[in-house]
Amino acid sequence: MGTDKTVKRRIPLSFEIFPPKADAPLSDILVKLGDFAKLSPEYISVTYGTDGSNAPRTLEITEIVRRDYGIRSVAHLTCMNATHGDIADKLLRFKSAGVTDILALRGDRRDGLRLIDFNYAVDLISFINKAGGFSVCAACYPEGHAESGGIKNDVEIMKKKDALGVTHFVSQLFFDNGVFMRLLDLAAAGGIKAPIHAGVMPITNIKQLAGIVKVSGVKIPDRLARQIGKFEGNPQALKQAGMNFALEQISELAAYGVSGVHLYTMNSPDTARYIRDNTSYLFE
Repeated sequence: MGTDKTVKRRIPLSFEIFPPKADAPLSDILVKLGDFAKLSPEYISVTYGTDGSNAPRTLEITEIVRRDYGIRSVAHLTCMNATHGDIADKLLRFKSAGVTDILALRGDRRDGLRLIDFNYAVDLISFINKAGGFSVCAACYPEGHAESGGIKNDVEIMKKKDALGVTHFVSQLFFDNGVFMRLLDLAAAGGIKAPIHAGVMPITNIKQLAGIVKVSGVKIPDRLARQIGKFEGNPQALKQAGMNFALEQISELAAYGVSGVHLYTMNSPDTARYIRDNTSYLFE
């Protein structure tokens, strides 16, 4: 009788957090960092803000994650409204703090912001590569970027990022697993080698959901919309339904062979803990 050579594969689980505003104290997020660290994520990414105004906070928190908790920290970096000199200065600051993992993004178009020396994220990735000493990951969009002209064009952009040596892709959040699976299939057919991690956000309140839809344009599947409609007058029931929907998403994605899950935590260790505890069979 032959031996069972099946190997249980651990799926990387990572968290995204955001820094407080520049005039707010760091104390709250610093307490939460300890709670996040106890969950042993693959890494913690820290958002940056399209206009770069919160860059010092991003740097400070990513340094604390790496230095105080020994967890890999990934700093978001956008290039909207930035010159080559601006980005070179920020990279020097990151490197001096020992933060060498970057999620390179163009950033959203907003009033008062413009493209100066960088037109696309691929320009930023190339610039970081030339600076040297950094590992770079990139974003992808299962439902297509609003400015790309369709998912097939998105895949062509992913090919360019892949050719620049990105370590992996992190997807924009989505609630329909079908769109993510389609992206995986198109990427594989296009010869993209870098792993693609699924961005999952558990819905915990109506206000949060409205903001997400407005900013990202993500579509809400009928099944989730029905749950929201049923429980919108009961915040606790709505939160539970949103968390359970995320659990189902992750379980199905794992069965499909997802390379990793990036949890948009909204700075809630309780949310991260609930997801981690109820999917531990996937991440251990």
